[in-house]
Amino acid sequence: MEVSATLLKLTVFLVVLTSLSCQSAEGRWKRRWDPIIRWPIHRPPPPETPENGTTWAVLVAGSNGYGNYRHQADVCHAYQILKRGGLKEENIVVFMYDDIANNILNPRKGVIINHPNGEDVYAGVPKDYTGDQVTAANFYAVILGDKSAVTGGSGKVVDSKPNDRIFVYYSDHGGPGVLGMPNLPYVYGGDFIEVLRKLHAAHKYKEMMIYVEACESGSVFEGMMPKDLDVYVTTASNAIESSWGTYCPGMEPAPPPEYITCLGDLYSVAWMEDSETHDLKRETVEQQYEQVKERTSNYNSYAAGSHVMEYGSKGVKIEKLYLYQGFDPKTVSLALNSIKQVEVVNQRDADLLFMWERYKKLPDGSEEKATHLKSIIETVAHREHLDTSIEIIGSILFGDPSMLTHVRNRGLPLTDDWGCLKSMVRVFESRCGLLTQYGMKHMRAFANICNKGISISAMEEASGAACSDGGQFVQLRISGGAYSA
Repeated sequence: MEVSATLLKLTVFLVVLTSLSCQSAEGRWKRRWDPIIRWPIHRPPPPETPENGTTWAVLVAGSNGYGNYRHQADVCHAYQILKRGGLKEENIVVFMYDDIANNILNPRKGVIINHPNGEDVYAGVPKDYTGDQVTAANFYAVILGDKSAVTGGSGKVVDSKPNDRIFVYYSDHGGPGVLGMPNLPYVYGGDFIEVLRKLHAAHKYKEMMIYVEACESGSVFEGMMPKDLDVYVTTASNAIESSWGTYCPGMEPAPPPEYITCLGDLYSVAWMEDSETHDLKRETVEQQYEQVKERTSNYNSYAAGSHVMEYGSKGVKIEKLYLYQGFDPKTVSLALNSIKQVEVVNQRDADLLFMWERYKKLPDGSEEKATHLKSIIETVAHREHLDTSIEIIGSILFGDPSMLTHVRNRGLPLTDDWGCLKSMVRVFESRCGLLTQYGMKHMRAFANICNKGISISAMEEASGAACSDGGQFVQLRISGGAYSA
C-alpha cells in the first residue's frame, strides 16, 4: 500500500513536471539542427600576443553520477571550443569526476554528447582533476596558482602573469550562496570571493571572466562581488530561482532514444552554441551576454527559463570574446542555426526524471527493477524529510517557518557571517543527514538563522527535536564525517 501511494505521488509529480516544460500555442517547439559544413581553413595560432598575454581557462563539473551527465558534457564541450579556438592544453585545467563516459548506463561507451545530434566532446579532454580530486580546495589552489596546495591530480595550475586573461566556467547544482562539488565541502560564496581578492592582490591577471551554471547562482555573488577586481561574472540564474536542464528524455528536442538523462543545461548550451556559430574576433562579451540572456529566459518564458545575471567589472564587456575563448576561423563561414524555444526541466528534478526513465526501461518483474523502485522511493522520502525538518526547525526557532525563506533586499549578500552559515549546516547535517544536491535549496534557511542571531546551541536543540526520529536519514553522511560545510 505504501509503495502504491508513493508510485501514485511520483506519477503525479512527473505529469506536473512534463506540463511545466515549455510548449507554444502551436504545440511543441521544434528545433532543426542544420548540418555544419566545415571549410578547410588553416588552424589558428594560439590567442597569445605581447599585447594580450596568455589565455588561461579553468573548467569545473561539480557533480558525479550518470543522472548528472549534463554537467560533465557541458565541461567537455567547453574544452573542445577552447581547444579549437587555439588555447593550449597546458593552459586549460579541467575538473570532472570522469564517471560518465565509461559508465555502465552510457549507451555510447567512451563518448559524451552535449546535443541530440552532437559529436563526441569527450575525446582528448585532459584528466587534470578527477574522482576524489574534484574539491573546493583544489579549485581554489588551481585558480591561485598554488601548486603546493594541490592534492593529487596532474598538478596543473593557473600560472598566470599580470598581462594574462583567465576564463572560469563552472557547471553543477547550486543553492543560495553555494556551488556543489562531488566531494564535500561545497564552494561557498564568501570563500570564492576571497580567492578572487587574493588573486587580484597578487597581480596574477589583467582581466577575468567567469560563467556559472547552477541554481540560485546569482546568490554566490549578489551584494559581494567587487567592481574593482577586473573580474566579470555572469550566472545562469538570479539569487532566488532554479537553472534548467535541457535536451532531456520525453522533451523537445529530445536526446537519442537510448539516452535516459539530460544532455545539457540551458544557460551552458546557450553560450557554447553561440560561440560555435559566431566570429569571436567580432563578437563582444556583452553581445554574448545579451544572446545568452534571451535564450536562457527561453525567450521570455520565465516559467521554464531563468534570469541570466551579471556582476563585477562590467568594463570587461566591451572586450572581444576571443580574448577568453580563443578564435576558430571556421566559424566565420558558418550559417547561424535557427534557435527556438526548447523544453526544459528544473535542475533539481532532473535526477528524478533520470531515475524514472531508467525504471521504465528495466525488465518488468525483475529484481533490478524492484531495487531501483526502492531507490526512487527513498530519494523522494529523503526530500520530504529535509523539507519537513527545515519547516519544523523554523517553527521551533521563530514560531513561523516562513521566516526561513525571507529574501534580503537586492544588493545585500545572503549573509553577513559565512562562518556561522557553515556552522549551522554542520549542526543540521549531524542530526538530520546530508542535505544532498536537492537540499542545497535550503541554504537560505540557514543563512536567515544566522542573520537573526540564533545561537549554535539553539540550533542544536531545534535540529535535535526536528530529527529525533530521523533514523536512516541521519545515516546519510559521507564516511569519515565529511559535511557540506
